[in-house]
Amino acid sequence: MKIRSLAGVAIAAAVAVSLSACASGGTSTDAAGISKADAAKATSVEDFGGFDGLVKAAKAEGQLNVIATPESWANYGEMLSGFTKKYGIKINSANPDGSSAEEFAAVRAQKGQSTAPDVLDVGLAVLEADDNKSLLTPYKVQAWDDIPDERKDSDGLYAAGYTGVMSIGYDSSVIKKAPTKIDDLLGSEYKGKVAIVGDPTQANQAAAAVYWAAVQKGGSADDISKGIDFFSDLKKAGNFQAVTPTQATVASGETPVVLQWNYNNTAWGGENNPNFTTVVLKGTSIGSYYIQAVSADAPHPAAARLWQEWIHSVDMENVRLRSGALPVELDALVKSGKVDEKALEAAGGQPEDLVEFTSDQATEAGKVLAAKWAAAIS
Repeated sequence: MKIRSLAGVAIAAAVAVSLSACASGGTSTDAAGISKADAAKATSVEDFGGFDGLVKAAKAEGQLNVIATPESWANYGEMLSGFTKKYGIKINSANPDGSSAEEFAAVRAQKGQSTAPDVLDVGLAVLEADDNKSLLTPYKVQAWDDIPDERKDSDGLYAAGYTGVMSIGYDSSVIKKAPTKIDDLLGSEYKGKVAIVGDPTQANQAAAAVYWAAVQKGGSADDISKGIDFFSDLKKAGNFQAVTPTQATVASGETPVVLQWNYNNTAWGGENNPNFTTVVLKGTSIGSYYIQAVSADAPHPAAARLWQEWIHSVDMENVRLRSGALPVELDALVKSGKVDEKALEAAGGQPEDLVEFTSDQATEAGKVLAAKWAAAIS
């Protein structure tokens, strides 16, 4: 399970990581008639003479270095394989379960090397920390106008790609009636069955589960105490278990109920476990958009920009949606009639009220968790 950063969560010290596969470099003019130096300055497809020119330049480079993009996360497996199949570009994937902080650490540690990351998928808080924005370069995809202004940098430095919402995954062979509200988890049929992914004082997805419980119970991003109180009640009822769930523990029945991002619960169900069902409760949702960007030091600058076009295309936005993740262009997809309606319904539809913690709110919430969590579940 990839542990990704919730917007605003304080970032631990990063460690440098290395890409496992080598990639070709070079500065000569490629088959598309544009040099690597010019490709590295391109801010749109127009700088390549159009989309076909971008494709030619990317194919000439022949490789793309990605980092911290596990195949099971938000349908990245299908997106990565589809990119290679369509364009014939080899993808070198490093540290798939790494954190956002480790992505930027790799950019710094491998500066000037052919193995350095070309593209990044990071949490907003990490992006804003330690002058990380200086490691990015502007590029506006063709779908730029479909991305809401609040989800992108006005100069093109980055754009959000997708978000998840917190959800309940449950084994329908064990829990016969689908939960419709957070308090349902306090019922006797959930005894010893409810788990979250890790310690919320350490793991961001687990912290988001507490925050979600807080807003579902009438709390807010400025006051998560009701979320801690809920888990205290869950523990007293004998329903909360301090086991970090995995796909294997779900399949074995050890952790039949899991609170985590909807796209992760969705990935653990389906063909993997037909009984494991995902529910997104009505009311306030907790979400966290992940940012997509090109490294200023990308060894394959044209392929990096083609990848941005790929992940923001209508087809790939629907691929994300089929994982349960909500693509940043969702409103535009719905308005244009190009959205996968079945996938949108399966993902729980468009959230009624999506709450994202600011940096200050998440920092304060983290302090409250650190002070009160252990006692609440003891």
